[in-house]
Amino acid sequence: MATKILNTSSQGFEMDCKEIHDSWGRLNQLVRSLASRSKLERQQIRETFKGLYGEDITSFLQRKEAKIVGSKVCTALSMWMVDPHERDAVVAREALQQGDTNFKALVEIFVGRKSSHIMLIKQAYQTRFRRQLNQDISNLEPPHPYQKILFALAASHEAHQADVSQHIAKCDAKRLHEAGQGGSAASEEAVVLEILSKRSIPQMKLTFSSYKHIYGYEYTKSLKKGNSREFAAALKTVIKCMCNPLKYYAKALYTSIKGTTTDKSALARVIMSRAEVDMGEIQGLLKKKYGIELKDGICGSIPSGDYRDFLVALAIKSTDTTACNCH
Repeated sequence: MATKILNTSSQGFEMDCKEIHDSWGRLNQLVRSLASRSKLERQQIRETFKGLYGEDITSFLQRKEAKIVGSKVCTALSMWMVDPHERDAVVAREALQQGDTNFKALVEIFVGRKSSHIMLIKQAYQTRFRRQLNQDISNLEPPHPYQKILFALAASHEAHQADVSQHIAKCDAKRLHEAGQGGSAASEEAVVLEILSKRSIPQMKLTFSSYKHIYGYEYTKSLKKGNSREFAAALKTVIKCMCNPLKYYAKALYTSIKGTTTDKSALARVIMSRAEVDMGEIQGLLKKKYGIELKDGICGSIPSGDYRDFLVALAIKSTDTTACNCH
């Protein structure tokens, strides 16, 4: 473990901020130290830095990175230092700006965040980019089934009931089954989207669990062959992320480490978004299912340097962090 160069004291975080401001000859130590900081400590450092130097620490880091050719560590650090909802707003914007839209990044946000957090993401997105997140998703061309699903999920965050009902889960499971057995592919899709738009994430998880309990197989295996392959694939991704997030994220890390995915941002995105949530459990499943230690996977797939050291430090931090509820 690197020697920490940040020292929290009862006087506040002035010394921390001075170390950050003057640390460019010791960037390796700095990134490991910042990786170990809690969300509250990072917020306090950011506020103190702004008071001392009149500049947001994220802008400072990005400005410094512009002077370091080929470096990604300062961008990663700036993403780590912002509040989770601000980070998600940036991730969403980057996902939408890619030539081939990164729908998985958007799914992880709309499925893996609480409704109160989604509201903050939308506000941060509008403040930072002067745009509406829902509108940007709507304007994507060419149209993709993921858009329909994301709109349904967005609606569920705005209008769902807080309580989880076993009765509703069984009724929704029956509707899904009947739509799959007797209706057209279009009517089945309509039922799916209606349920997604009206139920909370916990309620939908219970519905899909009830479906398997009642009918003996996963709902995704019953999707009509008449459904477009793109819609079926998109829905399966959403349900996997919703119902078994540990397995979903472990696979995302594995495919990123092995270089078998086109989602090049997955490794850093997943590590940062889950570091203070459930990354310890994800790492355990990664080891159990794929035989890979996350630290070793990072070292084997990313060239040596401060960026790699930062991700390794977050991975080490996660093994010592008690899992908490999703932000």
